[in-house]
Amino acid sequence: MKVHVIAEFLQPNDLKLIEETCKRTPEPNLCLQLLKGDPRAPSADIAGLALILVEVIKAKAKEVEKTIKQLLKQGGNKKALSKCAVDYKGILILDIPQATRAVRGDPKFADDAVSDCAVEADICENRFNGKSPLTHVNNGMRDVANVARAIIRILL
Repeated sequence: MKVHVIAEFLQPNDLKLIEETCKRTPEPNLCLQLLKGDPRAPSADIAGLALILVEVIKAKAKEVEKTIKQLLKQGGNKKALSKCAVDYKGILILDIPQATRAVRGDPKFADDAVSDCAVEADICENRFNGKSPLTHVNNGMRDVANVARAIIRILL
């Protein structure tokens, strides 16, 4: 609901860069949903749009960490969950800061960092041999990372 309310106040020209940029991503609808829902997006340049998505990745990684902690308390697959916790901690302490610094500096390093976020989500998913309790959040991380990567690649 909030996305629609914010989008109603945007002028057509405000949306043009967002729409054109999102068309160049593998998930245009997800891209539009995330960016139209952020009040900073209409005034952002392409690097700014990429940084908004890096923040979304960060929020998703924190969400996954909370989910992993809950699953560990419930007695889930401790070995796989613990390794996934390390994967997502790496996203938060290594990849996100690197991507944030590099978007406006050397976008190639931002591309590498965001790409790693998608890879880590896939590695986590594969730890469960097809029975992952994290499929939804891992897929969400991979999708947002791939959208962010496509936008960062525009900067290269």
